[in-house]
Amino acid sequence: MAEGPGTLCFSPEATVGERFCFETPPASSPFVGLAAFPRQKKTASHAVVELENTEDCSQAGKPLFCPSHPTEELRLFCEQCDQPVCQDCVADRHRQHPYAFTSNVIHRHGNALRELLKDTQQHMGILEDVLGQIDDMGSAVRSHAEDVAAEICLFASGYVKAIEEHRDRLLKQLEALKVQKENLLHLQKAQLQQLLLDMRTGVEFTEHLLTSGSDLEILITKGVVASRLAKLNSVAYDTHPSVDDGIRFSPQERAGQCCGYEVFGAILNKVVDPARCTLHGEDLQNARQNQLTGFNLLCNDTTGERMRRGGEAVRVTITHKDKKDWWVPTVCDNGDGTYHISYSPEEPGLYGVCVYVKGQHVQGSPFTLMVKNKFREHRGVFHCCTFCSSGGQKAARCACGGTMPGGYQGCGHGHKGHPGCPHWSCCGQVKESSECLGGPPGSTWQRSLLRTVVL
Repeated sequence: MAEGPGTLCFSPEATVGERFCFETPPASSPFVGLAAFPRQKKTASHAVVELENTEDCSQAGKPLFCPSHPTEELRLFCEQCDQPVCQDCVADRHRQHPYAFTSNVIHRHGNALRELLKDTQQHMGILEDVLGQIDDMGSAVRSHAEDVAAEICLFASGYVKAIEEHRDRLLKQLEALKVQKENLLHLQKAQLQQLLLDMRTGVEFTEHLLTSGSDLEILITKGVVASRLAKLNSVAYDTHPSVDDGIRFSPQERAGQCCGYEVFGAILNKVVDPARCTLHGEDLQNARQNQLTGFNLLCNDTTGERMRRGGEAVRVTITHKDKKDWWVPTVCDNGDGTYHISYSPEEPGLYGVCVYVKGQHVQGSPFTLMVKNKFREHRGVFHCCTFCSSGGQKAARCACGGTMPGGYQGCGHGHKGHPGCPHWSCCGQVKESSECLGGPPGSTWQRSLLRTVVL
């Protein structure tokens, strides 16, 4: 059969994937969708037939003849080779292969092809749905991006407005602080100028009186002049400016909320005054050898108010009075105007402690630190009396010095030398959480108390 547009070409000699091919149909053909399949060169000269009815190929208009045996019609189908054959092919090359008439196998192969077609159509529907979803998602992404861009612009404009408002507020605070300091300086200046004028007038009058006045005039006005000068000399005045130039801007300082946004940056006008900084701590002047201890530094400003921020230049030195050895302890900035100084002295003795802020001594610095020997643990027992703790041993003794009649060398309730309360057998201390004051370990006194200690 001659090839025509939109026809299927079959070749039994070709491979399974090459046996069928579609030729490009004209634009008016109903098979125009098959133009995507290129024609194979190996099948260019093969006959083609239209797939008008795959359910019953026997209805095709003209019979197909075998390419190997042109006079034989293709009526059989080789199951092993999966291709139509003729009677001569079955007797020759396909002798041992199972075969059947094409009319008997077309339904099975056509149904399989229909199932594949059905699956492909389902995939096509799924792909079309996915493509639609992709388009919808692209539109949603663009829409959401536009909405977020609008939110960003709104946020940025509000943030800029908040920052500008915070800037204006800071500048107003700065101007008010400047005016306040200037007014205080002007007031102090006016008071001191008036005092200086009064003193100059008094001095000039007194000098003129002493140089030009008669003896009688001096004696007559002496009381008034002396009273005036004494009054002027008793006027209290500050020898330093009443304010300082401590105006500083801290961009990292939290400044609260402005227009609903958290802003940073604050004007700091408080300046630390080393002379008003104080030291605190129970172990400020006492410590133990090889025992970690410390104290606290509280920084205040020029008015005595506590500094609420850290960052000050704090330096501490501890120097041995005899050996002149010194070391720098650890200084921890708590960030709220307080600093913790910790150290662990290695040797007992007297030390001098210096605490500096901005290179100046703080209040109470320098001071003396007494480092005692390592805490001595009790080696005895904390008992009510020797008789009870030793179980009535006569040779048991106690450091309190008490004795009992009948040859008992230790103390007993109500007897001579008993302190009247529980105490340590090694040193006689009546406080349970105290340091042992007895002799050193291994001494004669300690060995005599050994029996009490063991019991």
